[in-house]
Amino acid sequence: MARTTASPRQRLLATAGRLFYAEGIHMMPVDRLVTEAGVTRATFYRHFAAKEDLVVAYLKAADAELRAGLEAAAARGTAAEGLAVVLDHLGAMVGAPGFRGCQFINAAAEYPDPADPVRAVIAGHRAWLRDTLTELAERAGHPEPEYAGRVLVLLHDGARAEAGLGDAQDVRQTVLRAGRELLAGPGPS
Repeated sequence: MARTTASPRQRLLATAGRLFYAEGIHMMPVDRLVTEAGVTRATFYRHFAAKEDLVVAYLKAADAELRAGLEAAAARGTAAEGLAVVLDHLGAMVGAPGFRGCQFINAAAEYPDPADPVRAVIAGHRAWLRDTLTELAERAGHPEPEYAGRVLVLLHDGARAEAGLGDAQDVRQTVLRAGRELLAGPGPS
């Protein structure tokens, strides 16, 4: 039913999101994308001049979804409580059904040229993530918010990479513990 109510562009983006994430970007032919989205090649090219334009749109949509989720999580309670909820949110992502790593890291592996428009979207997402986590750490009163923000990004990246390779629940618990210990600050010397 959603297939008939969604616009061709929306169907292409939803199909690209599912297939790119599950099977990879370069391995996915346009013919399969249009077939599974239920559109013609002409419709595809009416909305996207090239496959890379669809990749950029897919990553921008993923970025918007992640921003909304993290911003909603961060808005709960005090800054410290919001940051704890963000950690829970990040931990929950790695245990979700069909989890296959970070779509931005996956895409970066397929687009190594830093001048590529795909990499520009990835860089923008990563800068936002680092800045958001740094700001949350600062609002929560961490004595070194820039350091905390960088460590939280590393926890995020490591969790999303490791959970795709190992026990997602163990990774989730480790991330939650490490994040909470980081936010608690250094113990007495």
